[in-house]
Amino acid sequence: MTSIPLIDLHGSIDPHAPLARESAARLHEALSTIGFTYIAGHNVAPASRDAAFAASREFHASPLERKQSVAINGFHRGYMGMATSTIVTSSVAKVTRPNMSESLMLMHELPPDDPGLLAGLPLQGPNQWPGWVPDFKPRVTRYIAEVDALSRYVVQLIAMSLGLPAHALDHHFERPTTFLRLLHYPPQAPQEDEQIGSAPHTDYGVVTLLAQDDAGGLQVRPRGGDWIEAPPIPDTYVLNVGDMLARWTNGRFVSTPHRVINRSGGDRYSLPYFFDPGMDALIECLPTCTDEANPPRHAPVRYGNYLLDRLNRNYDYRRAPSGDAVTA
Repeated sequence: MTSIPLIDLHGSIDPHAPLARESAARLHEALSTIGFTYIAGHNVAPASRDAAFAASREFHASPLERKQSVAINGFHRGYMGMATSTIVTSSVAKVTRPNMSESLMLMHELPPDDPGLLAGLPLQGPNQWPGWVPDFKPRVTRYIAEVDALSRYVVQLIAMSLGLPAHALDHHFERPTTFLRLLHYPPQAPQEDEQIGSAPHTDYGVVTLLAQDDAGGLQVRPRGGDWIEAPPIPDTYVLNVGDMLARWTNGRFVSTPHRVINRSGGDRYSLPYFFDPGMDALIECLPTCTDEANPPRHAPVRYGNYLLDRLNRNYDYRRAPSGDAVTA
């Protein structure tokens, strides 16, 4: 394939709506061939998304010492400075140089009395909000609520596309593991061939919904093909399959390599939202994705174990001076 398809959801996030099955069928085709699609006709308000982008720009324009006051912690929440993540787990490239980006990571928000938070379970901690940025938390929280609803609908369309009831997978996402990463890529000089905004990789989880600004730079490599551009299209999301969804579907859906090279001459901002199962979810081949001729390719895996392994290997902060990984 030489381009990424576009699916119009017709302004609905109801799996029982008249056109939902058509959307599910088109989604199945896109995710089983290229593993990427643009999503139009969604219910995320342009004003909410614009406000989240504005909050991100204001945060990244802050002095470094202020950003470092919310430095990423053992719960994988907070500010990651420039060039502090290296995708050593990439299955598509030997990555030795860190990504040329900085970001603020926000994960699923937990109430103060959450049992996992009180017990200090892995990745179950409070978010770090930059209180000096006016109205940052309400702007970003409103956006998260809207993109989360869209993500849940996408999972229902995926279930339908696989011959399952629309709500068949919902129980895995009752307490989802989510990440909103407010990313900033600085301009990259044309001669910096060895440096890259985001090295070739596949995503860890189930689905990613990416909001891009107008700078461009995202590239996708379909199976058997070369890198193609995924240019920004106004008021759309870029949806892609993660490794867990490929595993869940026994390879029917494709977790496709992608990368970012910021050649725009200016700054690039993006808002990827990663929507994944609960940490205790057992990911094993779905019943409609296997038969005698196509047995399960992977052993069942607990999502939290898989995720922690990748975080511990890819992020500098998760390695103590002794070299041991942190456990939070």
